[in-house]
Amino acid sequence: MSKIVKNVEYGLEKIFEDAQDFLPLLGTDYVEFYVGNAKQAAHFYKTAFGFQSLAYAGLETGVKDRASYVLKQGKIRLVLTTALISDSAIGEHVKKHGDGVKVIALWVDDARKAWEETTSRGAKSYMEPTVEKDAHGEVVRSGIYTYGETVHMFVERKNYTGTFLPGYQSWESDYNPTPVGLKFIDHMVGNVGWGEMDTWVKWYEDVMGFVNFLSFDDKTIHTEYSALMSKVMSNGNGRIKFPINEPAKGNKRSQIEEYIDFYEGPGAQHIAVATDNIIETVAQLKARGVEFLSAPPQAYYDEIPERLGEHMEMMKEPIPEIQKLGILVDADEEGYLLQIFTKPIEDRPTLFFEIIQRMGARGFGAGNFKALFESIEREQEKRGTL
Repeated sequence: MSKIVKNVEYGLEKIFEDAQDFLPLLGTDYVEFYVGNAKQAAHFYKTAFGFQSLAYAGLETGVKDRASYVLKQGKIRLVLTTALISDSAIGEHVKKHGDGVKVIALWVDDARKAWEETTSRGAKSYMEPTVEKDAHGEVVRSGIYTYGETVHMFVERKNYTGTFLPGYQSWESDYNPTPVGLKFIDHMVGNVGWGEMDTWVKWYEDVMGFVNFLSFDDKTIHTEYSALMSKVMSNGNGRIKFPINEPAKGNKRSQIEEYIDFYEGPGAQHIAVATDNIIETVAQLKARGVEFLSAPPQAYYDEIPERLGEHMEMMKEPIPEIQKLGILVDADEEGYLLQIFTKPIEDRPTLFFEIIQRMGARGFGAGNFKALFESIEREQEKRGTL
């Protein structure tokens, strides 16, 4: 059973209580990707991941410089945006980074206050509070920069009844493959450069009132070849969790270094999406062509009962089934979890997805780190980037 590394001597509930309450966050509103071809990317996420058509903005809605397709599954909303002109910040972002996450939008009750509180604490403004209206009401949005070129947008929609945002129209499509059981975003991980993790940990503490409730150093996260360090930041209600990774010294190039080299800077490394039935979800994803990292060896699955300890009694998922799919299992003091990671979803070895099912556990699979990173290293070796 993996041990949670806490930064204080009392429990997690007390840790969350210590988060400052000047920035109440209600959840993740949407995640916006800047991509080279939004129409084709939308087709991929519908076909492979089971997302459903929701909304659209582009030439037909009066937007001249970009097109955006909004997809939904459970509480997850993805926005895929592409440039329509060559002189475009969107196009420049894609040219430098490839397809990647630009905006992590957070649902708030007061977007004006969120912007004022964060900018007064040192955040660089991305967008001043702006009221957007249509026949369905109004939305207030504001935004700040975080690591790299990534943005946190604050979205206030309590006075809006439309499909998504003003400026978007409902996107009706005859092609909507069935969902695969994805429910909500569990956490999103950011990669930063050498020596930058503590800087951004302090930024989330000071600017957004988050707390660092889990830490993993290079003694915990390492293999024969590479290592990294990670700290998990959370808001007060625990709904928003942002682990932050940085490289650590190793014999070869770590996955974090590879990401930063190909993304050409800090950015969102992976999106963890929750499911209530990981066996069914992963089986469907594989059948639709989603590629996952290779499974660990037999010995890993033989050791599951020892790893889970007392939680083994509550485990309902048959080990042969999770082994067949390559799913990883870990436990902490409060329960167990199952998780699996896709290969990078683009040609650049950058962004990937994690599928996670929590059965009480609040950790991040520390007991799986070695098996996971060895699997990643096997892919790096194939790419010649280890």
